[in-house]
Amino acid sequence: MKDKPTVIAVVNQKGGTAKTTTVENLGIGLARQGKKVLLVDTDPQGSLTISLGYPRPDELDVTLFDLLNKTINEAVVNAGEGILHQPEGIDLIPANISLAGLEVALVNTMNRERVLKQFLEPIKGNYDYVLLDCMPSLGMLTVNALAASDAALVPVQANYLSAKGLEQLLQTINKVKRQINPKLRIEGILLTMVDGRTNYGKEISSLIRDTYGGHIKIFTAEIPRSVRAAEISAEGKSIFLHDPKGKVAESYQDLTKEVLRNAEKRRKHQLEQLR
Repeated sequence: MKDKPTVIAVVNQKGGTAKTTTVENLGIGLARQGKKVLLVDTDPQGSLTISLGYPRPDELDVTLFDLLNKTINEAVVNAGEGILHQPEGIDLIPANISLAGLEVALVNTMNRERVLKQFLEPIKGNYDYVLLDCMPSLGMLTVNALAASDAALVPVQANYLSAKGLEQLLQTINKVKRQINPKLRIEGILLTMVDGRTNYGKEISSLIRDTYGGHIKIFTAEIPRSVRAAEISAEGKSIFLHDPKGKVAESYQDLTKEVLRNAEKRRKHQLEQLR
C-alpha cells in the first residue's frame, strides 16, 4: 500500500528566514533518500524558481499563475503541465511576478482559500512529498498554501524579532486549522541562521526552545549561519552539490532524516489506532 503524499507548507510571514533555502535543500534531501518530491513556488518573487536554475522566471511558458488561473476558470490542466524536472531529482512548479495579480483575483473567487488545494489534488498522488515555498506575508496565497497542506514547517531566524513574530504566525496557522483545514498540524519549528559561536545566538535558541518546545515540535537540527549557503541561490544547485562536506549540508541532511523519522512515527501511531 502506497503511503499518502505529505504536503508541507514552509511558512513565515517574515522575509529572510531561509524558507526558500529550506524548501530546496529539504526537498533535494528527501529525493536523495529515494522519495518522489514536488516543490511548488507560491511566491511571486520566484526565489525558489531562480535558485533551482531558472534565473529568468518571467520567460517561462507556464507557471503556477497559469495553472491556478485555469483551476479558477475550470479549464482543463493537462497531466504534467507546467512541471519542470530539475537535474537533482525533484520536480518543480515555478512562479514569477504574474502570481502577484492572482492574489487580487482570488478575493472575488468562490472557495478562494482552496484553489491551490483543488489544483494539487489530482497531481499530488504522484509524489511522496510536496513542499510549498510560501511568500513572506500572511495573504491569500499563504492561506491557500496552508489550506492545501497537511503540515506547516516554520523556519525561524535565531534572533529576538523573529521570535516575537512567531506568535502571530502560530495564530494564523491555528485560525486556518479551525476554519478551513482541520487536519493541519505543525511539522516543527526550524531554527535557521544560528550563530552557535555567540552567546546571543545560543540564548535565542534556548529562548525559543523554552517558550514553544513544550507544545510544538522544535527540530533538533539547527541550520547554521553560513556565507556558502547564501551563495547557492545564484548557482541553481543545492547545498549538497555546492558544499557537500560543509556544516549546512550536514544540518539539512539531519533535518531530512528527522522529517522522515517523524513521518514513520506518525505512520506507526496511525496503524496502532487502526488495530
